[in-house]
Order: sequence, then structure tokens, then C-alpha cells
Amino acid sequence: MTIRFAAVGLSHPHIYNQIKALLDAGAELAWFWGAEPERIAEFGQRFPAVRQAREIDEILEDPGVDLVASAVVPAERAPLGIRAMLHGKDYSAAKPAFTTLEQVREARRVQAETGRIYAVHFGERFDNKATVHAGELARQGAIGQVIQTTGFGPHRLLGHIPRPEWVFDSHGYGGILNDLASHQIDQFLYFTGSASAEIVQSQVGNLHFRQFPLFEDFGDLNLRSEKATGYVRVDWLTPRGLDTWGDVRLFLLGTEGYIELRKNIDIAGRPGKDHLFMVDQQSARYIDCSGVDLPYGSQLVYDVLNRAETAQNQAQAFLASELSLIAQQQAVRLGATP
Repeated sequence: MTIRFAAVGLSHPHIYNQIKALLDAGAELAWFWGAEPERIAEFGQRFPAVRQAREIDEILEDPGVDLVASAVVPAERAPLGIRAMLHGKDYSAAKPAFTTLEQVREARRVQAETGRIYAVHFGERFDNKATVHAGELARQGAIGQVIQTTGFGPHRLLGHIPRPEWVFDSHGYGGILNDLASHQIDQFLYFTGSASAEIVQSQVGNLHFRQFPLFEDFGDLNLRSEKATGYVRVDWLTPRGLDTWGDVRLFLLGTEGYIELRKNIDIAGRPGKDHLFMVDQQSARYIDCSGVDLPYGSQLVYDVLNRAETAQNQAQAFLASELSLIAQQQAVRLGATP
């Protein structure tokens, strides 16, 4: 038994990560809808047999659709998710799933009333094999209790993929901490097992790409819970000399050891990605995670069929999004950022 789902909104390539996870789990892609002609053309080439909707309501009113996956413009993701839940559909949004705290509050309310799933696809955790294996090791107690996380999420802005206009206006995606740092905040909550947390301090700035006055290219923050502390740094400053879009790293400090993840690249080291280094009370060792299975898609299908939360804790998904927006709202502005 499986589910039927629809791809609604193709504004960011993250939609393809969501689709792949579900297709690999045996789900059926039944519909798609998009607003941008060039994105529609690309999608049609990739999935020529999938039916294109003329309007979103065609999909929402189809009783055979179980889940809506979306990567519409970030500011539109929450309104679409609320509509989907009110139509009896589960929903999976690319991150950031919200751009205002009011959107989070309303989505929480509707989710509680309808009992539907409002998933946030945090790709740096769900789509990365090293992170998945680190989660398995942490649950086994391999490094004791995780008491601190340090996460770096650098990105390349130009010359990687074409960027639409909304990328250069922080109002369209809620700012750099809401957009990029949401990954690291999600991982802080997940690895430390924190059910609540607070933002201690945060900063954002437009320190290099001054030709885009509404853009933010740097941000960092500190957060803490009753169990742990965390530091996050994100930016759009990856130089062209790197062979990937960003040297994304995560450090987990435990009471009995520590783990370092080099998710995309081991610079001047081992080829490929999905690198994990662990030091415990016995040894320091390297673990190649390239053969690790990614369970998120299968877990989400299971959750839709069984009304469970194996893929993602619903409260944690909302909390990670809320904290990202609070960090953005409270951030000290550096340099020439408006």
C-alpha cells in the first residue's frame, strides 16, 4: 500500500529532493502545478507522464491525493499548506516553510484542528547520509549525551544555479537566518533532544553583495535549551575555487566523545561527500557514509498511511521554524544591511 502525491509549486529545485524521496519510497506522483513557464517546461521533461493541473484547486479537490509537496516561493508556502490541510491533505514544504511568526501560529492551529501532517523538508538532515548515520550513532549513545552543536551552512550565490528575483529580497524568504539557518536549528533540536529552546543572540549583514541592497549574505546565532547550547553560521560567500556549493559542516559535542560531519566535501582530503569523523573513549576514526540508506521518504509515506510521526516530530518542525524567525527578528544588523 502506498500514497498518491502532487508537486505544487516549482519555484526552487528543492522540489526534486522531495519528489525523489517519495518516489524512492514507492509513492505515486499524480499531479503537478507550477507558476513559472521555464520551471514547468523542465518538470515536464523530467516527468512527462505526470498530469499538469490548470489551477491548484484541481489538486486540492482530488480525493485521491494524500499529500501535497511544495517549493513555491517561501512566502506562499504556509498559506498553501493551510489550504491543503483544510482540504484533508497532508503537506510537505521545502524549507523555509514560513516567513512570518503569524504563519507559524496559524499553521499550528490548523494542524491541531485537522490532525494533518505539516512536514518541513530540512534537506541537510533528511537528504544527507552522514547526518542520518550521525543520528543513528547519537541514538545509540556513541558519544554520550549531545550537549553542544556547531553548524556551518555556507552557500554559493552566483554561478551555481540560476537564482530568481525573490532570492535577492530578504522579505521574500524571511531573511538568511530563516532560510539557511533553519537547517542547523532543526539539527540542534534533533541531536540534543530539546523540546524547547531560546535564541541568545543573532546577527545578519550584507557584507559583500552590495549590488543587492535587500539581500543578506551573512548571519550567525547562538541558541540554548535546558540540555544544550548551539552556534550557527550561514553565508552566501562560498568562493568559486570550491568544487561544490558549500562546505557544510556539523560538529556534535557529547559527554563521551564528539562527531564532525563534512557533508558535501572533505576539502583537500577524501573525494566525494558524506564524511563522518568520530572520536570516543576507544579511538578516533573515519566513517564513509556513502552507503547509508536515506529513510525519510519511506518514513513519511508510513506516517501518512498510519498517522504517525516517524519521519519528523511535528512539534519540533514548528519549533525549528519559529526559532529561525525569532533569530531573524531579533538580529543585530551589521554593515550596510537595510
